[in-house]
This record gives sequence, structure tokens and C-alpha cells, in this order.
Amino acid sequence: MDDYPLIENHGLIGDLQTAALVTTEGVVDWFCSPRFDSPSVFGALLDKDKGGHCTVRPAHRTHATKQLYLPDTAILVTRFMTEAGAGEVLDFMPVTGTATTARHRLVRLVRCVRGTMTFQVEIAPRFDYGRTPHQLHITPHGAVFAAADGTQLTVHPVREPEDEQLVDVLTDRDADLHLSLTLKAGQQRGLILEMGGEGPPREVRREEHERLFDETAVFWRSWLAQSRYTGRWREVVERSAITLKLMTFAPSGALVAAPTAALPEQLGGERNWDYRFTWIRDASFSVYALLGLGFTEEARAFILWLSDRVKERVGSEGSTGPLNIMYKVDGSSDLDETILDHWEGYARSAPVRIGNGAATQLQLDIYGEALDSIYFAHRHGFQVGHTGWTSMRANLEWLADHWDQAEEGIWETRGGRQDFTYGRVMSWVAFDRALRLAESKGWPSASARWHSERDAVYEQVMAKGWNEERQAFVQHYGSEVLDSSLLRMATVGFLTPGDPMWGSTLDAMEQELVSDSLVYRYNPDASPDGLRGSEGTFSLCTFMYVDALARAGRTDKARLVFEKMMGYANHLGLYSEEIDPTGRQLGNFPQAFTHLALIDSAITLNEALDRR
Repeated sequence: MDDYPLIENHGLIGDLQTAALVTTEGVVDWFCSPRFDSPSVFGALLDKDKGGHCTVRPAHRTHATKQLYLPDTAILVTRFMTEAGAGEVLDFMPVTGTATTARHRLVRLVRCVRGTMTFQVEIAPRFDYGRTPHQLHITPHGAVFAAADGTQLTVHPVREPEDEQLVDVLTDRDADLHLSLTLKAGQQRGLILEMGGEGPPREVRREEHERLFDETAVFWRSWLAQSRYTGRWREVVERSAITLKLMTFAPSGALVAAPTAALPEQLGGERNWDYRFTWIRDASFSVYALLGLGFTEEARAFILWLSDRVKERVGSEGSTGPLNIMYKVDGSSDLDETILDHWEGYARSAPVRIGNGAATQLQLDIYGEALDSIYFAHRHGFQVGHTGWTSMRANLEWLADHWDQAEEGIWETRGGRQDFTYGRVMSWVAFDRALRLAESKGWPSASARWHSERDAVYEQVMAKGWNEERQAFVQHYGSEVLDSSLLRMATVGFLTPGDPMWGSTLDAMEQELVSDSLVYRYNPDASPDGLRGSEGTFSLCTFMYVDALARAGRTDKARLVFEKMMGYANHLGLYSEEIDPTGRQLGNFPQAFTHLALIDSAITLNEALDRR
């Protein structure tokens, strides 16, 4: 761990097509281009020696650092303080718009605000996950890193022609660029790292840089001004909203689960997955959060993306059904999983996986989540057209034929299929929401069969999902294992929050899955999932627990758990996937699912407190 920053010691910047992570020490150690799921340009996060990075930090090794976002924006400020001076690095990516582009710019402004400070700058790209070598070409106006496959990273300096020369330039045998920059209070310089640009490097005038900065700040503040949230945790909720926006691929409206790959769920373990894709489940939850805050255009864009996925494989044969569990941001589904054997992994947590082998799993719950989000959007004024409804009917016919079978489940276990209770509950949701849609619009439907299947699912869950000895609903039929995915049973209306069976299930989960407010997904020792090692508590599940407590009228406990969870955010209010027993963050970072659940639970809890 001494060689790697803590996962939580990062901030996120992006341009709505890709993103970068910046450490509290001013290191860009993760950046993929031209899309979230493209090969990396900087990847030191997963291999400190072979991954590549862009570093701007004080030459003085003894310094303090602070990091913050410019209020209401995704502009990141990393501050360095020494006895001799104080300096700042401002990082942002100008927003690209909704047209797919290969051009992406990462702007790094360096300035001294007190005394004198010497900065060391090192630019060391490693194209294609470090598999493609490059050459460095330096000109009087900047530099170009040219990869063997034709990819280029252009470095444009930010300075006025009359500015004095303050930079000492060095290169090394790896064709990396090293700069030394000494600034006095009030002085500033900068770099623009450009992928997919045209033309040679050029000196960027300060006026142009300030325009990029102002346009980026205005974009984020104007976007955030649409939020209708006025509850108790406004700053936390709105930071989560910005984070989700940063993980949205603007050309399609798809939301990636995280901008990173292969960050471990256990240090040294094998649970290292690529999350740079769009899960039907995760993104469907985004409809609730986005509409709950008032971001209707983002919700609409995702609903259109989801509708295309629902339509494109209607009538397909096979055991996994017409919907995949995940897709690339453009809607394609070739997610073959491979291992980067030449990388050691974060803190030597190998293997480093890219792609995702779980893409072909059968997970029945996604049909309920898709139909639930479409129905929720319908209630908020979104119109479902004839083609969309016809496609949904076809999907429901497939589900009616296949819901009563074993599956891999929501957690994508690799230990074999089971009759997962949560998958059955969400199958009930799919039939229920389809019936409601048909009734509200007077549309043609197989209502008699959907009624029959919905009731059959309900009866089966109540008979087989309930464990009399545990006095709780369990992970899968015939087991005694608890599973926090079932915290959503009351949220989706399968049970009423005041049902005694629901109350006893919450009590059982508190005894077994809750550790000082933090919630585990399940106990892998009691329910082997086909993978070695263990994992931390799942931050999504903690916020789901808050939501469930608030709905059950246990508002004091819900508020305490929520407030405790605020203490596990990083210094910027960001969350990864999991939290380990020491309080450190684990897994891919930041995780969309966690921030979606934070927003949902904040809305539910705030309303519960208002009613009380």
C-alpha cells in the first residue's frame, strides 16, 4: 500500500464521455480515451511502474495537501502548502457535448498563491494499457507523445508569448517528459493534455484558458440549478448528482457503473471487476434518483437508451432472454473478459480484468427493474409509444415462460445458479408494472396470463422465500442465508413496510449483516459464491438499509445510520463500492450505484422526518 494512494484519496473530473482520477498528491493515475471503456492512457492506479501518469506536485517533499471542488462544479482544486509557499493545481475537462468525439482535453492550471513554490511535472503516458510504445517529439510550442498505433497525446502549454521562461525541460529513455516550474505568488502556468486533436502543439493564451474554465464552471452550475432538492442534506445530494452526471455518456444517455476497472473488493484478492459499462439494474435505479431531483432530460435520455435495448432483441431465443444484464455505453454487448497479465494490479491485487464475463449471466431481476423504471417515468409524464409497448409485451412473454428457474442473481455470483428470492420478487414487479401500464393506458395486453404469473410468483416467494426458523426472507430457496438485496421488498411494494414479516426480516438482517451501521451483501462463508476471499461492507446496501428503516417508521435509527455513513465518504463526498473493516474504501471508484442509493435514501428519509 505504500506505493499506491488510498482509493478514496482521489477526485473525479470528466467531460461526459470519459473521465480521469486525480490523487490528493496531484497525480492523474487513471484516464481512458476516447470513452470510459477505452484503453487507458494513464493507468498507474493499476500498475505504478507500467501504467503511466501525469504528475504535478511540489518539489519540496514535506508538504500538506488539501483537495476540494470549486462549489457546484466538477472543477477540482488540489492545494499544496509548505512553509515557503502555497500553490494550487486546478483540474477540469471541458464538456464535449452529445456528439461522439475522439477529442478530449484535460486542463491542468498551476499557480502559486503565497510565497514561492517549485513544481515538478512529469508526463508519462502508457497507451493501450501500457501495451503500445510511444515516441516523444518536443517543439518550441509544446510536445507530442505519438504511439505506435497512431494514437497521440498533445501537450499545449498555457502561457503568454511575452511570459518569461520558467520551465526547465528534461526527457528520459522512456520518452517521458519532465518539467521543473518555479512560481512566485500571483504567477500561473498550465498544461492542456489533448487526445484526438488536430495539428501541432501550440501555446494557449491565458484568455483562451480562462474561457474554457468559465464555460466549464457555467455548464456545471447551470446544470445543477435544475435540482429541485431542498432537503436536509442538499450539499451531499447535489455532489452525488454531479458525480452521476460525470459518469454519464452524453451521446447515448447511458450511465457507467464506475469509471474504473479492476480495483479490488479485497486487497490481494481476485474480486477485481471492470465496471466501465452500463448495467440495466444500476442505470434503471438512476431514473428514480434523477427524476426525484428534477433532472428530467437525463432521465429521458436513459429511458430512450433502455427502450432501444428492450426493442433490439425481441423474440430472441436462449436461456438468458432478450435483455443482457450489461452493455457498453453505445449499447453494444461484446464485453469479453480478458486479463492484463503484464500489470500487477492496485496494491498488487491481481488479476487485472478488462471486459466482464458476467455479461452473459441470467439475472431475472433486471426485467423488474427495467419495467419499474419505465413505469415510474410514465407516471412522471414520459410517454411510451406503440413500438415500445409491443417490445415490452414480448419481453414479458419471455419472462412468463422463464421466471421459474435458477439464475446467477443480482450479485453476479460465479458459484452456480440458485432460485434467488430477489430475482423472483423483481419478476413479480415486472408483471405488476406491466399490468398497471396496460390498465392506465387501455393498451392491449396478455393481462390474464400476467395476472396469473404475478400471483404465482407472489405465492412462491411467500412459501419458499420465507424461512420460518430465521423469521426472515432468505437469499434463495432452501437456504438460511440472509441477503441485503431483499431490503428492497418494501420499496417495490411486494410487502407493506408495517408487515410483521418485514419487521422480523429487518431485525434478522440487523443481527447478521449490519456491522455498526455498515451492511454486508451476504455472508460468502455461508453461501459460497465461487470466488476466493472475502469483501467489505457494501455501501449501496447501507443506503438501502436507511431507506428500508425510514419506510418502516424507524426514522431515528435510519437517520443515525445515514449520518454515520456520511463519515465514510472521502474528503470530496465520494464513495467507492465497499468499505473495509478499517474504514478504507474498496472496489471501483466512485460507484454510481452507491450515489444513486444515497440520493434515494436521502429523499425517503427527509420525507419521513418531515411527516414526523
